[in-house]
Amino acid sequence: MAEVDVQNPLLGEITCGSLLQQLQKIWDEVGESDEERDKMLLQIEQECLDVYKRKVDQATKSRSHLLQALADAKLELTTLLASLGEKTFVGIPEKTSGTIKEQLAAIAPALEELWKQKDERIKAISDVQAQIQKICGEIAGSIDCKESQTVKVDMSDLSLKKLDEFHGKLQELQKEKSDRLDKVLELVSTVHDLCAVLGIDFYSTVTEVHPSLNDATDAQSKSISNDTLARLAKTVVALKEDKKQRLQKLQELAAQLIDLWNLMDTPEEEQHLFDHVTCNISASVDELNVPGALAQDLIEQAEVEVERLDQLKSSKMKEIAFKKQGELEEIFACAHVEIDTQAAREKILALIDSGNVEPSELLADMDNQIIKANEEALSRKDILDKVEKWMSACEEESWLDDYNRDDNRYNASRGAHLNLKRAEKARILVNKIPALVDTLVNKTRAWEEDHELTFMYDGVPLLAMLDEYAMLRHEREEEKRRLKDQKKIQEQPNTEQEPPFGSRPSPARPAGATKKVAGPRANGTPNRRLSLNQNGSRSVNKDGKRGSSKSISPLKHAPVDAASRVSGTEPAPTTP
Repeated sequence: MAEVDVQNPLLGEITCGSLLQQLQKIWDEVGESDEERDKMLLQIEQECLDVYKRKVDQATKSRSHLLQALADAKLELTTLLASLGEKTFVGIPEKTSGTIKEQLAAIAPALEELWKQKDERIKAISDVQAQIQKICGEIAGSIDCKESQTVKVDMSDLSLKKLDEFHGKLQELQKEKSDRLDKVLELVSTVHDLCAVLGIDFYSTVTEVHPSLNDATDAQSKSISNDTLARLAKTVVALKEDKKQRLQKLQELAAQLIDLWNLMDTPEEEQHLFDHVTCNISASVDELNVPGALAQDLIEQAEVEVERLDQLKSSKMKEIAFKKQGELEEIFACAHVEIDTQAAREKILALIDSGNVEPSELLADMDNQIIKANEEALSRKDILDKVEKWMSACEEESWLDDYNRDDNRYNASRGAHLNLKRAEKARILVNKIPALVDTLVNKTRAWEEDHELTFMYDGVPLLAMLDEYAMLRHEREEEKRRLKDQKKIQEQPNTEQEPPFGSRPSPARPAGATKKVAGPRANGTPNRRLSLNQNGSRSVNKDGKRGSSKSISPLKHAPVDAASRVSGTEPAPTTP
């Protein structure tokens, strides 16, 4: 020990050798025995060995810890590389020789770099997963997008491949989000347009679907969840159905207004007040996009106007119906067709008051009757023209008979030459009567066969009038012939008793000569009272004319009043 201490003089003033020397001095002074001295030295040596052993143990443990740390570092390095998906790393030392601390010092930078890379990778994956989770929450509608959500990252796989997978999924979700947002904006725009057309508050409508849809500034904040899309689509369907129903209602009202206006001849100035209603009468649901065109107040306004016109319709209908009935009666009167005008007007009033017949149907039916009446009048025109000629000729025949009975017709009185000219024309016209009557009879019979109806003239069968006229004309001719023969007998010279000159009496007028020969009435129409009775005999009426003891009962004519046609009670025409 002393040699060691001597060899190391720089260890300091207090050394093991110096201490031993001091101890020996003390022992010398004390007088310790050699045995005690040896014992004490052995004890000192043992204690030194114990100290060395402890140091060796500590060194061993330290080496073990370093080896474990090195092994852990290598394992961690391997784990990080596997987690990050890196097969090789630039910072890893290729040589594994050297002391343990040198090896640890060589691995430490690589571990530090990998830890940094791991933290960055975890943050990147966490951010992507957070975005994915946010978009999924927006689509599901179950998470408030403004609240941060805890994201769990799988530490076992932090590779770039995994990060790329997350990025791919995020891109798909972002595209889906964009598509959904476009769909939401499209539906919101459709709702806006429909609300504008229907006059409905847009903001309250979309707020009922989702409050975020009311925000027009930030499109990204709008809800894109399945529930929102479904409710928006349902709202659009409901609004379109409402639009369809309102348009149908408005078009019905517009049609009613036009019918009522046409029915009552409403002035155009009053009709222009509802141009915004009638302009859409033929519009389709997709074509109508004018704001407020189907507002509820507009429809109610049209309903009020229709109701007002309906209340005025009854009185106006009577006026129009009577006007058309008057036109129909005028046509029948000109065509000499007899109808029951009073009953027709009463039936029209009853139909209008009952409300069982639509006014448009009644007027349309009356228009059809007017058309048919004109057609019938046109088919009767040729016959009626010849009837007028016949009646005119009968008047001339009656005048000629009166003229021939006048003994002073050849006197040079004023106007005698005019009567003479008229008589010449009348004789020519009277001579044409038989041919005219025959033609009229043939045409009338042809008309009746064609129409399967009796040709009535002011309620009397025309053929009966013609037949009766022919018989009366024959009787008149016989009467004229008898009077002529009687006159010849009376004018024969009486040789036995000839009165003095200037005192000869005028020929006595026969009793029958004072009678007016049967002919047309004063108004130019043949006497309708003259008719045949059942057994063919004739009687003389109070005017002195011979007629039938039973007048001809007028047959029902085909044209009837408008009310009978509308009510379906039109009587069947009677054939001759």
